[in-house]
Amino acid sequence: MTTKVRFAPSPTGYLHVGGARTALFNWLFAKHTGGKFILRIEDTDKERSTEEAIEAILASMSWLGLDWDEGPFYQTERLDIYQKEAQKLVESGSAYECYCTPEELEKRRQEALSSRGAPRYNRRCHDLSSKEASAYQARGLKPSIRFYSEDKGETIVEDLVRGRVVFDNAELDDLIIMRPDGLPTYNFAAVIDDLDMGMTHVIRGEDHLPNTPRQIQIYKAMEAKPPAFAHLSMILGEDKAPLSKRHGAASVEVFRDQGYLSDALINFLALLGWAFDDKTTLFSREELKTHFGLDKVTKSPAVFDTAKLDWMNGQYIRDLSDAELTEKLLPFWQDAQLLPAEEITGEMREELIFLASICRERLIKLSDIIGLTDFFFKDVDFDERAVNKVLKKEGAKESLEAVAAKLNSIDNWSHQVIDEELRALAEEIGIKPGKLFQPIRVAISGRMVSPPLFESLEALGKETSLARIDAAKTLT
Repeated sequence: MTTKVRFAPSPTGYLHVGGARTALFNWLFAKHTGGKFILRIEDTDKERSTEEAIEAILASMSWLGLDWDEGPFYQTERLDIYQKEAQKLVESGSAYECYCTPEELEKRRQEALSSRGAPRYNRRCHDLSSKEASAYQARGLKPSIRFYSEDKGETIVEDLVRGRVVFDNAELDDLIIMRPDGLPTYNFAAVIDDLDMGMTHVIRGEDHLPNTPRQIQIYKAMEAKPPAFAHLSMILGEDKAPLSKRHGAASVEVFRDQGYLSDALINFLALLGWAFDDKTTLFSREELKTHFGLDKVTKSPAVFDTAKLDWMNGQYIRDLSDAELTEKLLPFWQDAQLLPAEEITGEMREELIFLASICRERLIKLSDIIGLTDFFFKDVDFDERAVNKVLKKEGAKESLEAVAAKLNSIDNWSHQVIDEELRALAEEIGIKPGKLFQPIRVAISGRMVSPPLFESLEALGKETSLARIDAAKTLT
């Protein structure tokens, strides 16, 4: 039997990293077992579902490289299927029409709470006569359909991650499976879709675990075998609270826009609740496909360690070739309006490749390139602290004058020659190289930290470098 799994987001917002982790685990399980990965959009919440959210989810999935084998399927295009299956349950006695209004239900709920009882439905409409039903219809009321839940015994979930989980059926009331407007509720639509689409496994977040006994009962009423269930642990922030926007980036789009690589984020998310061993951290996609299995998924909550993600992203950046890195940096330069929004070719592209190569070791995220390199593209914006601490220091002006003279004499303008000549100058005038180099760095970049100095001078060119050093002397 071919393994079939699915990712079924509700398009009420962007793709949260928790949802991305769920999608990834399903995708990896399908790839590992030679099965199929299905994408289903659960868009029956008409008030909250938006086309913008659907587009954002699809874009995030594509950026992550989580390609699907079938879909995307949309629940709003399958409404007739849910209505047909719900009617079958009514005819078999496993479901019934309910004419209770939201106001009546809320009143009973409050009464139950005030008497410290469980706020559950009292099956008032289960035994309605046809005369009573007709009276409700004459008032213009449309019924919802409720599932007739088992109220004795236990429903057992043999979870592939959490082990055996037992639910007391007395705690499960008769849930609504179809609303009066003809739209299905989550628990019913998910069962119909998973059954119709042949899901063998349902891998989802542990917040869905309380839904599982209800869904198993629906499968039983339909005389169908449930899929295997696996519920993934929560993802927590470093404060051990559920990960949310207040912890910073929470959606895949934000991580993309901040300059994280999709391969790095995939690697990081794979380790949130799964581990191959206790020492291996970096995995290629192919390695993840080979090693992934639900047997090594933990039921303990996973902590989103941003520092670890940053380190991992840096590792992936350093594995890129100079040309690959430049290609990924171009949109950031262009978005910051440091480069024109057009294809960059020829000599300019070669210069950018060199610039990317000298910044590689200092990049944690691709977006870091702006703060590191903006002085290459526009006039220097001097940091006041750097001016006061470095340029106004005694001897800085004399050092810059000596540096200007030395640089002016260089014909072969390369970082190797610049390095050799400036080190010789430091020895010649009797000061430590670092003391000589810092005023040059501030002069050409406006700051105390920059890409490697000699390579930066080469990238700027002789004329620009000398002009900036000459201008910096007026600040000493």
